[in-house]
Amino acid sequence: MTSPAETVLPPESRRFGYPVRLPKRQSHAPLAIAAFLAIPLFFSSLMASTLAQERPHVIQWRGCRLGLCTTWHDPTTANEAHIWLWALVPPLVLVLIGWIACRLRFGFYVSCLAAILIAVAVVHDTATWERHHTTRFPWGVDLIPGTQPASNHWDPGQWEREARDTAVSLQHWTIAIALAAAGVMAFLQLRARRAARRASAAGTPL
Repeated sequence: MTSPAETVLPPESRRFGYPVRLPKRQSHAPLAIAAFLAIPLFFSSLMASTLAQERPHVIQWRGCRLGLCTTWHDPTTANEAHIWLWALVPPLVLVLIGWIACRLRFGFYVSCLAAILIAVAVVHDTATWERHHTTRFPWGVDLIPGTQPASNHWDPGQWEREARDTAVSLQHWTIAIALAAAGVMAFLQLRARRAARRASAAGTPL
């Protein structure tokens, strides 16, 4: 007596005792638009991350007449690395969403919507980060006091205002491109559907 043929599953589908099947990829467009929108999003995130996390290397010692002697130096390498790593998180999340959205019917719009939401979240608290950054750099981002006008290039708070304006401007660009891309895609899909209906109606016998 022969036993019925067994169903052999590929190794990658043997998970938790049942086959795992991912939806078929609909299009590469969601990943493409997500990768494109990740460019301005990254620079906006970099400005926001710098405002939120950059801090000078402060050295203090006793010996001054007024108490502690304090000097400010450029941020440490670890601090700079921390800033860049956090700045990479939002665009990488967007690209991941775009990759997943390739398997969705309306994945292109999912990528555009995700870019808008992430762009809003990135700069949501930059006003607070601007104030904190200014407090951490009391002589300005160049760490040169205003009593040395020949060498001083940044007054306290000057670079922070420009950095926040840049982050918000890049956010606006990200949102505008996402909305424009979604609008163009909707227009193309609508036109394709109308053309298909006309072709179907023209081929229908009377």
